[in-house]
Amino acid sequence: MTDQSFTEVFGNALHGSPTVVVGLGDEPVALPVELWTRAADAVDNAVVALCTGSTLDIGCGPGRMTHALQEAGHVALGIDVVDAAVTLTRQRGASALCRDVFRRVPGEGRWETVLLADGNIGIGGDPVTLLQRVLTLLAPSGRVVVEVTGPGTGLVQSWAVLDAEGQRSRPFRWATLGLDDLEAVAARAGLAVLDVHRLADRWVAVLWDAD
Repeated sequence: MTDQSFTEVFGNALHGSPTVVVGLGDEPVALPVELWTRAADAVDNAVVALCTGSTLDIGCGPGRMTHALQEAGHVALGIDVVDAAVTLTRQRGASALCRDVFRRVPGEGRWETVLLADGNIGIGGDPVTLLQRVLTLLAPSGRVVVEVTGPGTGLVQSWAVLDAEGQRSRPFRWATLGLDDLEAVAARAGLAVLDVHRLADRWVAVLWDAD
């Protein structure tokens, strides 16, 4: 088995290569590519309804949420570090760029909403650092719409790898954030929890600048 970059292995996963994540729990977890590549459903649209104005979709993947945002009338941009994800988002008719959130992003300081769906609060393995960066992207009075795990779960930080047939990514940092630690993590980043919504089996919080 050869070690490859995260972007290479993830890109192959988006094109149908069965892939699991190792390191986020006791057992490997299959990447839910079918969820990401399908059309937005009623719960996705309920998440979109929590967004206001121009919205940046961080870690857009193949563009399900970015497309749903545009369909709902938002000015929306998806960003992802994986070229294949950006290509698939554009094929849906949505706008996307290959960008790392920790580098220069269009519209810094002017986005009315930043969306972190599908576990993307885990990007970089440190939700506090990620939310601090997100705060610099928001317009005054902007909001963060972030999907988290439910009650009884907190912050877990780990190293993970993507594992596919004949391929394995180099280790990368990832995190999961649950409701139990949400308020403390948000406060450390300079944000406050405005409200929390249970949408079927998903939990979505709205954060805003505490100042």
